[in-house]
Parts: sequence; C-alpha cells; structure tokens
Amino acid sequence: MKKLNVAVIGCGGMAKNAHFPAYLKMDDVEVVAFCDVILERAGEAVKLFGNGVAYADWRDVLKHPDLDAIDICTPNLYHSEIAVAALNAGLHVFCEKPDAVSVEECMKMKAAAEQSGKVLMVMRNNRYLSTSTYLKSFIADGKMGEIYAGRCGWQRRRGIPGRGGWFTTKALSGGGPLIDLGVHMIDLSIWLMGNPKPVAVSGCTYRKFADSDISDSVNSDFGDRVEDGIFDVEDLAMGMIRFDNGACLQIEFSWASNVEKEEFFVELRGTKAGSKWTSNTGLNLYTEEYGKTVDIHPHSGAQTVMPHEANLRHFADVLLRGSTPMFTPDQGLDMIGILEAMYRSAELGQEVRLS
Repeated sequence: MKKLNVAVIGCGGMAKNAHFPAYLKMDDVEVVAFCDVILERAGEAVKLFGNGVAYADWRDVLKHPDLDAIDICTPNLYHSEIAVAALNAGLHVFCEKPDAVSVEECMKMKAAAEQSGKVLMVMRNNRYLSTSTYLKSFIADGKMGEIYAGRCGWQRRRGIPGRGGWFTTKALSGGGPLIDLGVHMIDLSIWLMGNPKPVAVSGCTYRKFADSDISDSVNSDFGDRVEDGIFDVEDLAMGMIRFDNGACLQIEFSWASNVEKEEFFVELRGTKAGSKWTSNTGLNLYTEEYGKTVDIHPHSGAQTVMPHEANLRHFADVLLRGSTPMFTPDQGLDMIGILEAMYRSAELGQEVRLS
C-alpha cells in the first residue's frame, strides 16, 4: 500500500495532543520528519514514533527526500510563510487553524496552491464530530427548511492559554479568542448553513482580564506561559455576520468572562425546525408535528474517531485515493475575511463590508 510521507513542522502542544496521536493510528501515513525551533521537541517526537529525522529549521524540512506533504502546527504568524514555501516546493500542505493572520496572507496561500496544483487544507475538526455529521444530514434532507439566523460561541470563565506567550501576543497570534476559538464555531455554523458568502461584519472586542491569574479551565495549561510577557489581544469578542442570502449569525468568544461555566455552542433557526447544540447538553431539535411544538433530543452515535484524526484521515484520503476535499481555500479566505473585519469593526465602531 502506498504511504503518504509527511513532515510535521511545530512539535508543541497541538502536535503532541492532537496530530501525533492521530498519525500513530494511521497505517497509510508515515511521519518521516519533525521540526521545531526547540530541537529537543523534534527529537522527542522522533523517539515517540521510533523513526524520522529531527530539524530545527523548517526550510531544511522542505529538502527532505521523498516527502509528499507537510503538516504545520506552528504559531499562527508562520502558517502562510511555511505553507507558501512548501506549495512552491511541490508539496501538499495541511495546516492547523487559523489559515493565516490576515486576508493578504491567506490569498498568498490560495494562489500558491492554485499555481502549484497541490492540495492545501486547513484543520476544520469540528465538522467531523458525530453530532455535526448528523445535523448536516438532517439539514441536507430539508428538515430544517430555510436557515435564516443563528448564534454560535465559545465561552470560558477563566481559561487564557499560554499567558504572556505567543497566544497572547498579537504579532504572533493575530488575535485572542476570536481567532483562536472563533474559527471552530464560525466555520461549523457556516458549513451547516450551506456556506453562504459573508458580506458584512460588526463587532466589539474587550481586554479586561490581562492582569488576572485566576484559572478554572484546563485550557489555561495549554501553550507556553511567559512570565511578564505580552498580552495585547482581546479576551472577549462579540458581533454579528450578515450573509449574501439574507441570513445572519451572532457570535461570541471569550477566554475570560464572568459567565456561569465554559461552553461552546451552535444554534440555528430554520423555517421548519431549529437546532441547538452545546458542549454541555448535546443536540436538541425544535420542530412541530400534528399542531404541536415538539422537542427532539437525538442520539447521534458515539464518537469512534476523534475529530482531529478524522480530518487528517480525510487529508490522506484526498491525496492517496482522490477523495473530494471537504475544505477549499476559498472557505479559508472567507473565514479570515470575517475575523479581520471583526477586528476592524471593533476599532472603527461600525459595520465593515467585505469585498
């Protein structure tokens, strides 16, 4: 069986917690190289897999013999630079979210993929949750009717990752919970809504907990903490997206906020039914039958494959077996356009139109 030879660039928390466990289960992928600016991390990955070469400079990785693709798990700032260079070198690219830190950089990635003819895919793991696939089928069968409005968000009470490190440094991350958590739920909502095109965004951002060391979330342990480091990103973002079909989506994302508890959610409202899925209560559907309103709590099945693994398996299926990509660079461009417009709207105090 043909195997896909992959190099992982960035061997920090995301790689160790999500990508490495997935690759260790995949028979059709061989991870042949590992790269991290802290070379010891790459060396630890070589030991974990029992094979491969450790690199400290990603540019050297692109010269690794018989390489098919790279998987980027670096801080956000470097996603586009590495992706463009790899695509231009004739390699396929899988990248952790967010796609890039700006529309300009995202456009460079899209152009490099088109010019090289190689596959560019960015992590959209929440599409692979069993609840997501169930709800997608429910909608595709017409049971929701026209989806005209929705809400989505990810609230944390006190769960700031890597305080003082790259997560909270805008020059490296591009922003706070909006770009960190927003990609997940905004993408899932838009995908379920049928991928309408965003046309306008309005929003507000706040930074109120930069000096607080209180934590009630395991997410505070994620990322590399730096004492007396930089914290120049928001800890709360709220806003609304309008689409070309007249639909709208309210959004809310926080690392720290005085709310009851941590929760992520997607709520959609259709002409035939509505849905609400939260991390704490599961999926509920709201419809009507025989002249009465009816609430349904479906069991969408056990999550047999973790969503990050499922997304990486799909990438391998696209390259090895010609499967149709579930993600396109245009979707990534729309996503980064939304996030960039949100930050701009917060600065201006008014709605921002998307070109």
